[in-house]
Amino acid sequence: MPEYCISVGGDSQGRDLRQLAQWFRQDTSIRTGATITLQSAPPAEGEMGTALDVIALITQTGFSAASLAMAISAWRRTRPSAPVVTVECNGVRVTVDSGDPATVTRLVRALESE
Repeated sequence: MPEYCISVGGDSQGRDLRQLAQWFRQDTSIRTGATITLQSAPPAEGEMGTALDVIALITQTGFSAASLAMAISAWRRTRPSAPVVTVECNGVRVTVDSGDPATVTRLVRALESE
């Protein structure tokens, strides 16, 4: 089962991350296809650790990367200043920093290739 790690950048990343996790919990296609938890982000090589959190989605069979991409895109549109969202799965990292449909397509293709 793939695990997606999702982080949110910006000034309010902790609050935004909790709100994105809540958004996922309200999205039927996400909540029925994945276990949603907030976790401490693993430290990068050479770092002592960080207080930043990530959303971990542990998916079940049939989970749709397209649903995840659409949920992220929809959530970003509700934010006054759309924060950057980074999704990582199996070493593939995709950053969503625009509302451009091509970005959503790129995210889906990258995640479905895993």
